[in-house]
Amino acid sequence: MSRKTIIAPSILSADFSRLGDEVEEVVKAGADWIHLDVMDGHFVPNITFGPPVVKSIRNRTDAVFDCHLMIAPVDPYLAAFADAGCDYMTVHAEAGPHLDRTLQAIRNLGKKAGVALNPSTPESVIEYVLDRLDLVLLMTVNPGFGGQAFIPAVAEKVRRVAALIGYRPIHVEVDGGITAETAPLIAAAGADVLVSGSAIFAGNDASAYAGNIQAIRRQADKALAQQAA
Repeated sequence: MSRKTIIAPSILSADFSRLGDEVEEVVKAGADWIHLDVMDGHFVPNITFGPPVVKSIRNRTDAVFDCHLMIAPVDPYLAAFADAGCDYMTVHAEAGPHLDRTLQAIRNLGKKAGVALNPSTPESVIEYVLDRLDLVLLMTVNPGFGGQAFIPAVAEKVRRVAALIGYRPIHVEVDGGITAETAPLIAAAGADVLVSGSAIFAGNDASAYAGNIQAIRRQADKALAQQAA
């Protein structure tokens, strides 16, 4: 897996009154993927949006849609999110008893399959489903709300997951509290997809978004360069 840093702004921190415009602006500002946090008010203590919103903003960009499904049960909704335009569909290992079946269902829909782990969930739960994965998402905050503080202890977990994956073509993604200050730590640990919300959407205009994305990417790439030296 290439170590090119992928920046995935979370639209949870965007202005929802102009969501389509926000997505277009952040892509023009240099975003690689768009991260969509879907929450049901049951698995996590917040409610965000469903397939109709994903479908409506899908019409505004060709960028990769990285859909983080924080819902339980998740299986009944997979087809709807696939039809709405998700490219990656990531489900939580904690959200149901049949992770292997869920990942297989995502692949059968023609989508990339991911699994997310909460901060306290051990990485051992993914050992027997690695061959069904395209992405592992490690939460560096407890899921539910944006703007939380980064949990530094998860950096070592990122390192262990990267070692477990080895040379398999599986992305290691981190989500929660990612800024220009925390990006070097998790990039050096082995993460290649960095999800950031409030740190990117701060400033409320496209020029600010570009500067924020560049700052995160620059610090992550600098850490990788120092590691390779």
